[in-house]
Amino acid sequence: MALENITQVSGRGVYVPGNDIDTDRIIPARFMKCVTFDGLGEFLFYDVRKNADGTDKPHPLNEPRFKGATILLSGSNFGCGSSREHAPWALQQYGFRALIAPSYADIFFNNCFKNGLLPIQLAEHEVSALFHDVAAFPGYELTIDLERQVVIKPDGAALQFAIEPFRKYCLLGGYDDVALTLRHADKIRAYESERLLTKPWLAQRV
Repeated sequence: MALENITQVSGRGVYVPGNDIDTDRIIPARFMKCVTFDGLGEFLFYDVRKNADGTDKPHPLNEPRFKGATILLSGSNFGCGSSREHAPWALQQYGFRALIAPSYADIFFNNCFKNGLLPIQLAEHEVSALFHDVAAFPGYELTIDLERQVVIKPDGAALQFAIEPFRKYCLLGGYDDVALTLRHADKIRAYESERLLTKPWLAQRV
């Protein structure tokens, strides 16, 4: 299916501190007993956000000033651990459209792109500066311009980020693997028709 395309993300930032935040912390395994990914957002960071009785623990996502944040900032090697696709889905369903960190685990990084979530890699000192600003100024908002590949701060300063051209193309167009294939639907149908003319027995069904 096609994904929601990303050209620009503007919104409040929130910083979840720590390096090596693994996918089990992002979405605990016991919440993965589902047929679809619907509803995963409410379990994001559940074990570090909630007590056993469901009440809130001290955590950035529980702070009212970060409610509605669409950009998550965190530390190095974000998304390490098991290769569960539920992790980017939980982040996305919670409301995040982009992530900013110094580095990511490879499989998690790939899964983000495949599911329409933009993971941005910035230098550690740049992420630390953003964390300071997010903490110091309530309502601190950022704008991510994917076409220009920049993160724009409220004062207009821009931080450049790199992204592979093909991944950028897919996010701008809202293409997942299926949608990429369906761009060639006419050629696929033409091929199937031609193949049946030369090999009609392929149309037989047992």
